[in-house]
Amino acid sequence: MTARPDTPTRTHDFVGIGLGPFNLGLACLTEPIDELDGVFLESKPRFEWHAGMLLDGAHLQTPFMSDLVTLADPTSPYSFLNYLKEKGRLYSFYIRENFYPLRVEYDDYCRWAAGKLSSIRFGTTVTEVTYEDELYVVKTTAGDSYRARHLVLGTGTPPYIPEACQGLGGDFSHNSRYLDNKAELQKKDSITLVGSGQSAAEIYHDLLSEIDVHGYRLNWVTRSPRFFPLEYTKLTLEMTSPEYVDYFRELPEATRYRLTAEQKGLFKGIDGDLINEIFDLLYQKNLGGPVPTRLLTNSALTSARHENGTYTLRFRQEEQGKEFELDSQGLILATGYRYTEPEFLAPVKDRLVYDSHGNFDVARNYAVDVTGRGIFLQNAGVHTHSITSPDLGMGPYRNAYIIRELLGSEYYPVEKTIAFQEFAV
Repeated sequence: MTARPDTPTRTHDFVGIGLGPFNLGLACLTEPIDELDGVFLESKPRFEWHAGMLLDGAHLQTPFMSDLVTLADPTSPYSFLNYLKEKGRLYSFYIRENFYPLRVEYDDYCRWAAGKLSSIRFGTTVTEVTYEDELYVVKTTAGDSYRARHLVLGTGTPPYIPEACQGLGGDFSHNSRYLDNKAELQKKDSITLVGSGQSAAEIYHDLLSEIDVHGYRLNWVTRSPRFFPLEYTKLTLEMTSPEYVDYFRELPEATRYRLTAEQKGLFKGIDGDLINEIFDLLYQKNLGGPVPTRLLTNSALTSARHENGTYTLRFRQEEQGKEFELDSQGLILATGYRYTEPEFLAPVKDRLVYDSHGNFDVARNYAVDVTGRGIFLQNAGVHTHSITSPDLGMGPYRNAYIIRELLGSEYYPVEKTIAFQEFAV
């Protein structure tokens, strides 16, 4: 894209709102396209990706090829391998013989890419989107307006706080702020961690490794029937394919929602090696006597209260049907993220399409508006596009698809078939 100064009368081809990895990937892939004029608006002062979970040694659950651009354009200058080359670490990465980048490394890679782009406006908070004269007008807190023919929504999924903890006092935190609160947390006599995904496992391992240094009691509680691993076999990975998107998108809505609940283990499970490391650490710690830690499954959090610096957490053991309570001074909620429709879309709500559950009815081409090609959605489409929606490796595919819609012609080849197996009959 050719960089031009922003003016009140300038009309962009598109405005991207929010800058997570998916919209950042779109920014990278559209940068060399002269026929497209786009701008990306991000409220934060710089790129930030799960800053509260950049634990030492934590790595992505997808290989380095699932970077911002490679699976759409292997020749892109914004690839992870080019980042390593510029940073002088390409040979070290090669010798490491590990396909999975460190999480802190991926965050640095994204900031490196963002720093090379001319289309990003950091520190720009969108307040309202209106539709005037067949154009979307995006207004910001600074009083600026951006006019565009299309929008690409990339505001991400905010941390989810369970109903039992809504309005709960004290200093509990979501796992997204774990590192910010870790030092204070470890001063407490007891800590309870609620949740069972990768983030919960990383935090538990981190706290367990230092339990004898600080002397706290540590509980890990999940409503899941077990601490289940991420299913990562190759034929299962074929479900992150264009063919599976085609198949899933055409299923009845009720079937899609049922599968969404059943398929969580395909993208929300724990890395198998980490599960084994946790067991080995427990074994090691227990050689000197019982370690003050408990792991509880099948236990749903039903209520919580905070009094005099202590949380009283009430759970229901689902298989036994029994209620029990835990007291804890510290509380971490590793309860995931859920999409919330941005308030700034309220003025154009009549232009958006919804399913019977009140969620966006995301079209096969990722559009969510009445024209079928005006507003596109990044992520937040598990109920329509299955496990491909949050998958980093499918980000370049989706962006290549969106770019084709924006241009009206194919710039990056959009794969139609990659899987050996057949999903439909």
